[in-house]
Amino acid sequence: MSRRPSDPEGASAGHVMRVAVDVPLRRLFDYLPPHGASAAGLCPGLRVRVPFGRGDRIGVVLQTAAIGEETHPAPKRACSLLDEAPLWSAALLSVIEWAAAYYHHPIGEVVAAALPAHLRRAVERRPETPEAYNVTDAGRAAIDRLRRRAPRQAALLAALLTHDGVLPQDALLADGRAARATLKRMAKGGLIAPAGGDTAAPGCTREAPPSLSGPQAAAVESITRQLLEFGVFLLDGVTGSGKTEVYLRVIDAVLAARRQALVLVPEIGLTAQTVRRFQARFGARVALMHSGLGDAQRSLAYEQARIGAADIVIGTRSSIWVPLARPGIIIVDEEHDQSFKQQEGFRYSARDVAVMRARRESIPVVLGSATPSLESQHNARAGRYARLHLPARVGPASLPALQIIDVRARPLQSGVSEFVLTAISETVNRGEQALVFLNRRGYAPTLLCNACGSVSMCRRCDARMTCHLRDGRLQCHHCGAQRPIPAACEQCGAAELLPLGQGTERVAELLEARFGGARVVRIDRDTTRRRGALDAALEAAHSGHASILIGTQMLAKGHHFPGVSLVAVLNADAQLYSVDLRATERLAQLLVQVAGRAGRSEKPGTVLIQTRLPEHWLFEALRQHDYAQMSRTMLEERESADLPPFSALALVRAEATTAGAPERFQQRVADTVVMEKDRARCKEVEVFGPLPAPLVRRAGHFRSQLVLQSRHRQALHRLLDAVVEQIETWPEARRVRWSLDIDPAELY
Repeated sequence: MSRRPSDPEGASAGHVMRVAVDVPLRRLFDYLPPHGASAAGLCPGLRVRVPFGRGDRIGVVLQTAAIGEETHPAPKRACSLLDEAPLWSAALLSVIEWAAAYYHHPIGEVVAAALPAHLRRAVERRPETPEAYNVTDAGRAAIDRLRRRAPRQAALLAALLTHDGVLPQDALLADGRAARATLKRMAKGGLIAPAGGDTAAPGCTREAPPSLSGPQAAAVESITRQLLEFGVFLLDGVTGSGKTEVYLRVIDAVLAARRQALVLVPEIGLTAQTVRRFQARFGARVALMHSGLGDAQRSLAYEQARIGAADIVIGTRSSIWVPLARPGIIIVDEEHDQSFKQQEGFRYSARDVAVMRARRESIPVVLGSATPSLESQHNARAGRYARLHLPARVGPASLPALQIIDVRARPLQSGVSEFVLTAISETVNRGEQALVFLNRRGYAPTLLCNACGSVSMCRRCDARMTCHLRDGRLQCHHCGAQRPIPAACEQCGAAELLPLGQGTERVAELLEARFGGARVVRIDRDTTRRRGALDAALEAAHSGHASILIGTQMLAKGHHFPGVSLVAVLNADAQLYSVDLRATERLAQLLVQVAGRAGRSEKPGTVLIQTRLPEHWLFEALRQHDYAQMSRTMLEERESADLPPFSALALVRAEATTAGAPERFQQRVADTVVMEKDRARCKEVEVFGPLPAPLVRRAGHFRSQLVLQSRHRQALHRLLDAVVEQIETWPEARRVRWSLDIDPAELY
């Protein structure tokens, strides 16, 4: 591990720096301080450029120590310090170190994941952040009028709106979309405002807060009473019960205490509407952090949060690492959502890190959801979390009527029953909106040869190719491989190829043909890839210009569509056949969430769910709007099977281009675990595997996995500490790509 040599030149005040470098090794590296660096200036959290291998790397100092007795070889000297002050507070730095230990991941890669792109490069931090602008309410209202009178200003406003309302000035100038004088004229005219300023137009008043229901007021009072100390609050409310209003009231108290708020949302698509609502309420300085922004925008937001120029930071998963000058509260909206778990590389849960960060920074954390995860509910029942319940919708809105449609004896058109088509027609004729949900994109999931029965398979995965008819291509939704739709069967040469099954593209084609006068908007990953496409589609949905919405789970998460009075769910049964341990929980959450899009204003809502398993207990509980009963049933099943949250899991994955290599590696892991169980006194840890992965071959790699399970989390981690240290020394570990997933979200 670390060495403590003496300084041969005696120029570093007798200190050595222990540096985290972005490499897949679970250790720190010792370096002598750069020439001229004082001992007083060396502290954890500083970036440093160091010689590494044949070149230089950027690392972060995590420890400093006085030099002890001389050892060989002597460490190299660092090239330069890149910061005058630490990147993170001591509390946030301790969270980063905790995450590396808890997830058993190389510390250098964890540190790199906590840094934005601009700080992973060997550049000094700019003391001042670049200027940026938000679009005001007046700017939003004037954009159509300006397209004719002032096209440059209209283009600038459109660019800002495309980027969630904020774009650095230097990026705009570099793109040639605006001149500095144009920006000044627009700011003077109230169309835009400097980021960090109030975005309300001159003469406009901010949105007045609505009155609170009794349960809302009780929730706000409970949280604000504990603003200056750690506590976890599970805000459990039915869809439309006003959880966001609770967030806003609590944040108002946080800002009054001159603190900052960090709000995590699961999807990029939710950030724009969240920002608009927060700005309408506060006019506060709001910073955005998500992958849809460019490096310059993320850099700006990061620095605004770090120096305290942003009062509220709203972002997706990686925003949990953003430093705050005055942390006051962390809010995790839709805390159950799977997207909070990183699935590649450093596999952390932003929700769980948020709880630890709040603990280390002595601030409250709010986990909000209409469908809380079983883990969070278990913690609430055990008294570790305080549960705050919102049992009813606010205002005139009521929960929608829910009807289960048995389609076993009904003819279907592209997967849609005539009953559902009639309901859509009646809804559209009333001037209301209908939302059709199908969690499968593309035209059809299978392309079948009618002559020989063969199906089009991915050449790199053990998976069928999905037919995307409009683009004329087959695509693998596992590895992304594409090829043109063949004119004839690749096996027998017959020309009769049939697309089987339904995806959103096929259903949209049916709806467009059936309701020619209605505007149909499809929202899925295929239609929203182009920058600004998602915002445009959501705007059509919110404004009512779209009569029928068809889409995947992108439509189910947190959106408020006041015009939607009908929700139709197609192929609701598919997830019930999944081998994943969380499949039923996710289906319950998904159905409750998508059903919650209906009837959110004064118009009563209706939800129609097509199924071939109408007798399944899940659908009866759903019809009663009883997610609590669903949760109780699922928790009982988990407890009887010793599955999370009643046990802890770790998943070792391995893959290689050579068949058999992953299994041989996993067998040695399993043998080592069995030996270490006795040595480390961890007999309560069970080992399952090696097992083939549910998808054995993916992207040309053969895959295997090993599951470790224990009712005692500490015993599992103690065993992993001993095993992982050995794995890194094995030759087999260099012949496969392996990873360790703590608390895996899925067993794939």
